[in-house]
Amino acid sequence: MSVRVLVTGGTGLVGQGIEYVIENEPANSHFGKRDGEEWFFIGSSEADLRNQEQTRKLFEKYKPTHVIHLAALGSHAIAQLDFLRDNILINDNVLHTAHEFKVKKVISCLSTCVYPDKVEYPLDETKIHLGLPHESNFGYAHAKRLVDIQNRAYKDQFGDNFTSAIPTNVFGPHDNFDMESAHVLPALIHRCYLSKKNNTPFVVWGSGKPLRQFIYSRDLAKLFVWMLRNYDSVEPLILSVGEDEEVSIKQAADAVVNAVGFTGEYRFDTTKADGQFRKPASNKKLLELVKDTGFAFTPFDKALDETVQWFLQNYNNARIGKPQ
Repeated sequence: MSVRVLVTGGTGLVGQGIEYVIENEPANSHFGKRDGEEWFFIGSSEADLRNQEQTRKLFEKYKPTHVIHLAALGSHAIAQLDFLRDNILINDNVLHTAHEFKVKKVISCLSTCVYPDKVEYPLDETKIHLGLPHESNFGYAHAKRLVDIQNRAYKDQFGDNFTSAIPTNVFGPHDNFDMESAHVLPALIHRCYLSKKNNTPFVVWGSGKPLRQFIYSRDLAKLFVWMLRNYDSVEPLILSVGEDEEVSIKQAADAVVNAVGFTGEYRFDTTKADGQFRKPASNKKLLELVKDTGFAFTPFDKALDETVQWFLQNYNNARIGKPQ
């Protein structure tokens, strides 16, 4: 029987990573495209998933047997209620339509922001609901938490095979490099590029000491493909490099400087706040599950260099925001 995989949010960072892996890994391998598989990567231009009828028409068009649900609205410019309602609508429409169309498996993408603000580290799969999320994005966090509840409810009532993945800090080609809304790595890359272009100092906010677990989008993509084929538990799964592979913001900025080829003035503005020092997540469960697949994380410097080269080659078409 043919396998038809619908990837919502398929034109974004992670979706493009999955498409790259499917097309470039050896056919019929652990992570490459397999005989009888068809993959469909759709973006918001094809359907507004907040709309139930548009979601249904999307499923009628592609008739998926499997869904990787990446679509979300996640700009910090959105008010909390809009964050909450829009993402609840998207998730409810996708999951309920998948149920009605008897989709065999759905994997939804969550975020470490679902975790409580006050929690014992390292994060693991059992700690999602142990307290309130950080107030800065509580609307988004609660909408994403609710996906885990919905997955369990669909399994409890109907036996549906719905689950979720929790990546740490994702980066890679096709990232959002708009400095108004970008995460730390793509923002550093864009800022360093402009410093080189304009012959101005490259200034990094904070001390550079905080630590983060960064996962390359193409590594994450392989893990999504593996989950789709092999992971059948409703329990969420953290997809991350290990705690021993944390990278400081200074190490990340140093790697950006090297990859961009910036030789000008480079300094840290310690008058700016650092943010949370570290929020490590455990990947012990993941490593045990994928130990026989040959999977290995791409070294950070190599992944960052590939990301920078993609950014430089695609600057005019990348998500860079207003011209600088």
